[in-house]
Amino acid sequence: MAYIIGVDCGTSGTKTVLFDELGTVIASHTIEYPMYQPKNGYAEQDPSDWADAMINTIKAVMAKSGVNKADVKGIGISGQMHGLVMLDKNDEVLRKSIIWCDQRTAKEVDEMNQKLGEKKLIEITANPALTGWTAAKILWVKNNEPEIFEKCRHILLPKDYLRLILTGEYATEVSDASGMQLLDVANRCWSKEVCDTLGIDMSVLGKVYESCEITGGVTKSMADILGLCEGTIVVGGAGDNAAAAVGTGVVEDGKAFTTIGTSGVVFAHTSEISIDAKGRVHTCCAAVPNSWHVMGVTQGAGLSLKWFRDNFCNAEKETASLMGVDEYYLMDKQAETVQIGANRLLYLPYLMGERTPHLDPDARGVFFGLSAMHSKKDMLRAVLEGVSYSLRDCVEVFKEMNISVSDMMACGGGGTSPLWRSMLADLYNCPVKTVASKEGPALGVALLASVGAGIYSSVPEACGAVIKTDKTQEPIAENVPEYEKFYNLYTEIYPALKAQFKKLAQL
Repeated sequence: MAYIIGVDCGTSGTKTVLFDELGTVIASHTIEYPMYQPKNGYAEQDPSDWADAMINTIKAVMAKSGVNKADVKGIGISGQMHGLVMLDKNDEVLRKSIIWCDQRTAKEVDEMNQKLGEKKLIEITANPALTGWTAAKILWVKNNEPEIFEKCRHILLPKDYLRLILTGEYATEVSDASGMQLLDVANRCWSKEVCDTLGIDMSVLGKVYESCEITGGVTKSMADILGLCEGTIVVGGAGDNAAAAVGTGVVEDGKAFTTIGTSGVVFAHTSEISIDAKGRVHTCCAAVPNSWHVMGVTQGAGLSLKWFRDNFCNAEKETASLMGVDEYYLMDKQAETVQIGANRLLYLPYLMGERTPHLDPDARGVFFGLSAMHSKKDMLRAVLEGVSYSLRDCVEVFKEMNISVSDMMACGGGGTSPLWRSMLADLYNCPVKTVASKEGPALGVALLASVGAGIYSSVPEACGAVIKTDKTQEPIAENVPEYEKFYNLYTEIYPALKAQFKKLAQL
């Protein structure tokens, strides 16, 4: 039996999983680390924490498993996207990594738009200039820490720094590189025009590979530390969302997944590049060669339900504790007793502004139609439906881009709710499924490594052999037109309030 290692470098910790070639978990280990916020809006991590966590989790899974190191055929790495790692000529880290959720770069985003133009940026990088993405962070260091910028000889993303530790190679791959805003996304290579215009020397960037290509082998010194064989292959890997797509089998046209975590993501695979000229959704290279993915984001998905729980559901919390069940389970059961449309109550989940399709930081949450007849459970149902409507908004943008979705996976905490999955199936009018494995990104990059190692001949073949469906929720025919009526009204509320949101922000 062949074995593969999947390393997932997240924001809260790094999880390493050892799988056999059929995707069975043999051993798993996680190590957490801190995030630093030196100022309001700043978010940084120490790359040495990631390296220590990767080394010690790989050592742990090898020790736990008892697997012969010669049977471990490859390593795949998934990582939080957009983080900036700057190294000097000796590969020493020059400063803490500015990570994905850092928001210090508003001036640099303006600078990118002035130098390149909003239209040109979207044409080349497939996305509008964004504060959280890597290019703006590089410019921030250039503008604010010029002595560090001068010493910089290599720029890597979080997972690619881990690759350097393993292999000594300066490399990246197309899915994660797409989130740097320096990649020509259509042609899957660095953009000389973008780099030259922004004053970024292309020689500091890693070589770009496809996600399942071999980027190097584990060095002898690192193999001795980890308990692996020298030369064990390390493939390109993937950014976290692209890795999750492979780990849920979303690797062919028509397939998509919805994740309901704090925010909500709708992610669809496409073999033809499609870019939204309005910048409402992200387009990036997929972890499947010659393919892309589009991703819509709603900011306040699971956050809306958590906000409602924390402020209005103390009784449910106490009862759940006594019953030994999750409070969200009881909240679901209450919402199930309310009919579609929540007795003519609609909710806009814009607690943190909105990304898709409105691109409006001033948008705010709204209960629309509230009357004296409404109870807490009506409001709860409206919250669940409002988040579902906002996720449907993402799918509507995909349709405008000629990307069809006929097969949807549900992931994240919200995906465990049968009621929420049922709402999504009715609103998408397609089956909504869950996968048997919960390993997501770690499994995804392990499958990429299995392709690089020759265990499978392609990413779709690997997914076909390993990914198994757990539950399937079919749309309920009579519910589909009922939800459609309320969704159509929902889409009219934001445009009617857009100007008022801006006025509110200025008060």
